[in-house]
Amino acid sequence: MNLTDTIKSAFGKTFPEADFSFVKVVPATDPKFGDYQCNDALKLAKRFGKNPREIAAMVAANIDSSLKVEIAGPGFLNLTVSPEWLDEELAKISSNAALGIPQSGKGKKIVIDYSSPNAAKQMHIGHIRSTVIGNAIDRIFRALGYDVIADNHLGDWGTQFGILIKGYRECLSQEERDNLSVPNLEKCYVLSAAKAKEDEAWKDDCRKELVKLQQGDEANLALWKKFIEISINEFNRMYDKLGVKFDTYRGESYYNDTMPGIVEKLIEMGLAVESEGAMIVNLEEEKLGVAIVRKSDGGYNYTTSDLACVKMRVEEYDPERIIYVTDARQQLHFKQWFNIAAKMGINAKLVHVPFGLMSFQGKAISTREGNLIKLDELLSEAQRRSLAIVMSRRTTNGDSGAPEPSPEDLALSRSLGYGAVKYTDLSHDPITDIDFSWDKALALEGNSGPYLQYAYARVCSLLEKAGEVPEGDFAVTTPSEKRLALQLLEFPGAVVRAAEAYKPSVLADYLFQTAQLYSSFYQNSPILKSEDDVKNARLRLCKLFGEILAKGLNILGIETPRHI
Repeated sequence: MNLTDTIKSAFGKTFPEADFSFVKVVPATDPKFGDYQCNDALKLAKRFGKNPREIAAMVAANIDSSLKVEIAGPGFLNLTVSPEWLDEELAKISSNAALGIPQSGKGKKIVIDYSSPNAAKQMHIGHIRSTVIGNAIDRIFRALGYDVIADNHLGDWGTQFGILIKGYRECLSQEERDNLSVPNLEKCYVLSAAKAKEDEAWKDDCRKELVKLQQGDEANLALWKKFIEISINEFNRMYDKLGVKFDTYRGESYYNDTMPGIVEKLIEMGLAVESEGAMIVNLEEEKLGVAIVRKSDGGYNYTTSDLACVKMRVEEYDPERIIYVTDARQQLHFKQWFNIAAKMGINAKLVHVPFGLMSFQGKAISTREGNLIKLDELLSEAQRRSLAIVMSRRTTNGDSGAPEPSPEDLALSRSLGYGAVKYTDLSHDPITDIDFSWDKALALEGNSGPYLQYAYARVCSLLEKAGEVPEGDFAVTTPSEKRLALQLLEFPGAVVRAAEAYKPSVLADYLFQTAQLYSSFYQNSPILKSEDDVKNARLRLCKLFGEILAKGLNILGIETPRHI
């Protein structure tokens, strides 16, 4: 029984001519008010000229008799479910392969654009947010049955490649060229860019190398392809660590040839006009300023590239929506080109998911300040600190001496460390700024990745001690059992809400609250020492908790080791 549908039906029976799509049943804010509540009778007083409490009473008379209904306050409907209803709903979720997550995305395509590092540069801590948030949103929509195309829109074209090609030829040793790596490419870019600032002739040579590349010069094109291949291999090394996969790597170069046509189309439609030698789209009426689509030197910018990209994505995939996960400082850019795309007739829903800045242990991340931490270094440090925790627990648990870490210990430390880094980000609303702290990230208590991973390992340990859990009723009786059971039923809704808000933090919050309720249940409800019927019913609840926690963490991209 879907409670929201049940209550909507009762409203419909009471007032047959009205639309009640807005009606919603939510968990009660306090158990003393029942299990669920609906406050929508208050919205109908003016429409029907009745006291909301009177409306609530009329609706209550049409509610299924299996629900206990109480009218409170000015017209709140407080609902208490029966043990039979609760058992039936728990059985439905536990027997469902998706654990009740609605497959509302079946037959629908979406594109998610995230991560998008610049070629020839090492990924750093600043890339973690787009990558981790984007991948979690990717996984959330896949869990809902959507056909998701994850695209990494690489920064792989433009002025920097003229600088790179010049630097590659003249700033690197032969050995560095023979063993070319992203750090070497980054080094030659820094050296070449510095020379271009001081030496006009060098700067001019960089421009010439870029022009040759743009005109298809074989030597420069071969170098460019080499740079991109090396960059993607390095990015994939980082993505493999994070459990992130992309369906396509289509950088700016992929859309380069189509950008002139975009500008011509905008001119034909009367949207783009000349201004001081550049072509612009004036969005002053929409209070979005002016968007340049072709610079005065004939070059194109991100607005043109994004319009060319969205046009091709719509033509190729016909997606229901396209989601972009980028720095919040780009919000004006996205508002501008979303507006232009709509005027061009792009009919896909375009969504920008902006995220805040990340600082590191109280300090702003800045190249100038010298604390732009490489992502590889961050993940290595996460594993090192996690391994120290794992090995200290080995000693605490009775292992003598200082044993060498086993392959299992190393794998566990990776799971805990990488999970801690990811969860630190995902447990926050994307738009908020984050101050990354090792102590908070790796805490075994409180709202952290390791806390949830340990919760899963503990329930696995309990189930292993119990042996096979027989099928049967959940037979929820005690208050702590019921609170946990009702929370487990909220799992599908948490996934849906996370998708609707484009906020993995909604799911992270749900999982943390659920783990806390499980802990309370475990402390208040003896399991293995109970009578067989009670023990088995409680084990079934523990098993469902473990399955939901593992599923939820997997959707967030966090591994769930069974033994810690």
